[in-house]
Amino acid sequence: MGHNIVEKIIGAHLASGEMRAGDEISINIDQTLTQDALGTMAYLQFESLGVDRVQTKLSVSYVDHLTLQQGFENADDHKYLQTVANRYGIIFSKPGNGICHQLHLERWTRPGWTLLGSDSHTPTAGAAGMLAIGAGGLDVARAMGGGAFYLNYPKIIRVNLFGKPQPWVTAKDIILEVLKKMTAKGNVGAILEYSGEAIPELSIPERATIANMGAEMGVISSVFPSDEVTRQFFRAQGREADWVELQPDAGALYDQTLALDLAAIEPNVAVPHAPDNVFKLREIEKKRVDQVLIGSCTNSSFADLMKVAAMLRGRKIHPAVGFGVAPGTRQVLHMIAENGALKDIVDSGARILESACGFCVGYGQSPHSGAVSVRTSNRNFQGRSGTKDAMVYLVSPESAVAAALTGEITDPRDLGIACPAVVRPEHFPVDDSMFIQPALSGDVFRGPNMGEPPQNDRIPDNFTTRVIIKLGDQVSTDHIMPAGSASRYRSNIQKSSDFLFQNVDPDFAGKCRAATEQGVAGAIVAGQSYGQGSSREHAAICPMYLGVRIVVALSIERIHATNLVNFGILPMIFVDLHDYRDIEEGDELHLGDVRSLIRQNELFLVNSTRNKRIHVKHNLTPRQIDIVLAGGLANY
Repeated sequence: MGHNIVEKIIGAHLASGEMRAGDEISINIDQTLTQDALGTMAYLQFESLGVDRVQTKLSVSYVDHLTLQQGFENADDHKYLQTVANRYGIIFSKPGNGICHQLHLERWTRPGWTLLGSDSHTPTAGAAGMLAIGAGGLDVARAMGGGAFYLNYPKIIRVNLFGKPQPWVTAKDIILEVLKKMTAKGNVGAILEYSGEAIPELSIPERATIANMGAEMGVISSVFPSDEVTRQFFRAQGREADWVELQPDAGALYDQTLALDLAAIEPNVAVPHAPDNVFKLREIEKKRVDQVLIGSCTNSSFADLMKVAAMLRGRKIHPAVGFGVAPGTRQVLHMIAENGALKDIVDSGARILESACGFCVGYGQSPHSGAVSVRTSNRNFQGRSGTKDAMVYLVSPESAVAAALTGEITDPRDLGIACPAVVRPEHFPVDDSMFIQPALSGDVFRGPNMGEPPQNDRIPDNFTTRVIIKLGDQVSTDHIMPAGSASRYRSNIQKSSDFLFQNVDPDFAGKCRAATEQGVAGAIVAGQSYGQGSSREHAAICPMYLGVRIVVALSIERIHATNLVNFGILPMIFVDLHDYRDIEEGDELHLGDVRSLIRQNELFLVNSTRNKRIHVKHNLTPRQIDIVLAGGLANY
């Protein structure tokens, strides 16, 4: 019996466990990446391990999220990141070099290798045949220290792409179609493996767009074969020696197959406020557009911006539209500046934004109140843009240009202009001078804003909690710990905690502190898919710091559930939907005989406020039970 690609990579990296569905395994990690918004905490945690240098084959620290450096805090953190990288053997990517996922794809990907990143969009590297996984910073720190990464052996879903796309149908439209079919719920524990007759027609940047947005479905990763298209991309990047072929064997088996006829797909749009809220563009009314932004790790490649430039050449954007373009990397910016495409973009009336995450993570370019913003990024959660009542629509670069030219949401097929061709360069200009190689020496800089990672206490055998907040479905880590201005304090947990649920319940932190003063722990109650979106471990560290001890939900997303365990918060699932409906903020919940019942997975919460017994369960492995009982991974 043949093996699929995921089986081959996991089999070659298996450190413990058996490759059986649902069993906990651990895998060895070849590479890690971090970005600055979450990297500071990851490296503080790495330093606490007492290891002389990183133990991976390659670790890279990128600065791409907070490059605006608003106030001293971001610049201080960036100085810390550069000095800690120099000390411990980590390559440092300077601000302005570009977005981590696009840069890593260009310069560091290796087919068949494993990559663990402190960013949920790390699976972008799956476009080049890597098993790339997003995780919390503590898991990444452990991997840098030589530890294996733990996960339950995944369900492997084959996504069979066939047929030829119509003109104006792009990789963004393909992945939005997959999101529409699979949704953002119910995919925890799965890896998508793409195959089929249409694969050779997809360039590496197109595959990257598709692999990137698998994160919005909640899957562990998305993987493409490493084929001749991959080889040509590596050759163009001057590193063909890093390429190996990686294909599924004949007769490889999968747990499930999703077949997608690309010829049947039309230009799509994700409407507010979820990436899986997908419609055909022509199904959406011609809504007035206030802002159009092109960029992010999803659609900022050279190929993307060449198509944007072709559509804008000789044309002006609508006078009512604010229009910005962010090249994904310095390499992309160099190329479009050299070949004249940048002039076409600038002449249209565009603002050229830095090669960074920026607007995608709510750091700059926030639209005006009530605005309609059309973007090529991967998430449109409410408030993520920095404006709570803005309406964000996700589209392809081509559809974004159509909106910028007409001033309204427009299907690009209605423009009456030629569809731009996909460009695959034979050679990319390589300049790695903004990757700073480590000297394994020097002092580590720490600014006055930087704190130490807080630690939890062992979980008591009997304790009472108070429901601090009750939430609905699809609560993202952006809802829990906002991006934007709160990002200035990522290295300061005490200050960061003040921002918890800022756009949902501004009094959350105060309610937690009041409960703690009364000797009661905090509880968070939520519906389906709690903790979706970013790998932002601050959404677990900060509630822990404020005394939250349990999260009870209808379902919890993979990365966030792991982060909760890593910081000693017990994640539990309602057995009965009615129990979720009946519970309210302020209810006091007692949990007893924890150390015995957690191992039997027979836990009961006693709602003393409503005199009701609530049956809950967990999805923890024996190892995770030990971690949460110890009060978190650091204690364990």
